[in-house]
Amino acid sequence: MTTPILSAEQLSATTLLRFATAGSVDDGKSTLVGRLLHDSKSVLTDQLEAVEQVSLSRGQEAPDLALLTDGLRAEREQGITIDVAYRYFATARRRFILADTPGHVQYTRNMVTGASTAELAVVLVDARNGVVEQTRRHAAVAALLRVPHVVLAVNKMDLVDYAEPVFASIAEEFTAYAASLGVPEITAIPISALAGDNVVEPSAHMDWYGGPTVLEHLETVPVSHDLTACHARFPVQYVIRPQTAEHPDYRGYAGQIAAGVFRVGEAVSVLPSGRTTTITGIDALGESVDIAWAPQSVTLRLADDIDISRGDLIAPAADVPPVTQDVEATVCHVADQPLSVGQRVLLKHTTRTVKAIVKDIPSRLTLDDLSQHPAPGQLVANDIGRVVVRTAEPLALDTYADSRRTGSFLLIDPADGTTLSAGMAGTAFAAATEPVVADDDAEWDF
Repeated sequence: MTTPILSAEQLSATTLLRFATAGSVDDGKSTLVGRLLHDSKSVLTDQLEAVEQVSLSRGQEAPDLALLTDGLRAEREQGITIDVAYRYFATARRRFILADTPGHVQYTRNMVTGASTAELAVVLVDARNGVVEQTRRHAAVAALLRVPHVVLAVNKMDLVDYAEPVFASIAEEFTAYAASLGVPEITAIPISALAGDNVVEPSAHMDWYGGPTVLEHLETVPVSHDLTACHARFPVQYVIRPQTAEHPDYRGYAGQIAAGVFRVGEAVSVLPSGRTTTITGIDALGESVDIAWAPQSVTLRLADDIDISRGDLIAPAADVPPVTQDVEATVCHVADQPLSVGQRVLLKHTTRTVKAIVKDIPSRLTLDDLSQHPAPGQLVANDIGRVVVRTAEPLALDTYADSRRTGSFLLIDPADGTTLSAGMAGTAFAAATEPVVADDDAEWDF
């Protein structure tokens, strides 16, 4: 079995879906990923032969498809606890980037990494065990990261005699829980990754199910990552001033458009200063254009000579984000060292990095029941909590609900550059009420 060869024209005509997989230990996630790659003919011949040889040496008659990803899991067990394994494959209908995240509770931070850019999350459940604590944790992380589509894959249906009531009960419980978190779309699919039921091909054992297979759903789910429909945002990466005989007065601001559309003649504001000017030119790939959109990398030319440097944000004058030094956000702590009240950090937002201090940690989220543990004092690895951060300089920061690109940030250790926490500005869950923020009587240090 070989990887299907698609022409450049076929690939360019297909859309791209980024999705992440998550599941508790022994729920069969590696087998599902292996089955998905195998049955969609996305496995190289030498890879399959190696799996067959290892399976035979273990006394197994059929290839153990979980071995296609187990090598990556072994690396994690040796201490790689933040990296996520990515697999790339394509069908005639769509291209895919699969973020394979580990299932153990101590690797919750891995799912945050994998799902942060995903448009869809596949949450695996063992049909014998139903919805467990880790299942709820994965649903909560998907909701926090505003993943628009969630697939509940009820696996090992062959071990419960393909019973429809078992599937229906699990699907009802999970759907109610995920919907309460604000997950906009939930699709439940009964599968057997080991036998291949409803992964790529429809199952002959579950004629009571009339929905799509996993691959069919992945190929047809609407991809809603059209950044041109979002608030227009342009973080400045570099100021270009050649000062040559050919271009003595050229001044341009280079970067990648994070979201939205920019046009020549449009009035824009430069943040955080708030100065307003007009776009007089847009240069893309050495050519002047009248319009540019996300995620193009371009150079903007402005009508006025304004003091602009790396980290400034250019936005339409009629649609600017709020500028603040007081950041309230939900963070997932990914470092082994804790995050404590009073700790000095660096906050990286788009191309801007500023000094900051953690003024308060009002609560830590208990993902089992979504309760808030008040005033924990610090967050440790894999904790998710609310923080209040004061920055030394003002930031133009969207809420994460409005923009996953410009509403997210990182907290960094200024001593060694270690990433401490991944932050999402604004409220936590789409359907949740505002968490209680503790009083802060102390004066800011900045």
